[in-house]
Amino acid sequence: MANAELLKKRKSNLPPPPVDEISDNIHPRQPVDSASYERIDARSFRRTGRTIQFNIRVTPAFDMQVREIAQRERRTLAEVLERAMELYGQNVSAI
Repeated sequence: MANAELLKKRKSNLPPPPVDEISDNIHPRQPVDSASYERIDARSFRRTGRTIQFNIRVTPAFDMQVREIAQRERRTLAEVLERAMELYGQNVSAI
């Protein structure tokens, strides 16, 4: 059984550093005017309008190929697959 006394935080015997040795990269937060503050939900930046989940099993090579295309083209995986289906539909109708 763990000894609870050992889990308590130990107080340091070291004195705080002198003020001239303290980094100046930490600044106190500026107060925010709550009347003009509007929280931005970061998920809205990624919102694509896609609501159906589509799961398939693929080979590791296919997964890597699709992800490389998505990264290179700066697109989502869904956008890459949608574009592939567009091109597939054009080629099938040409046959």
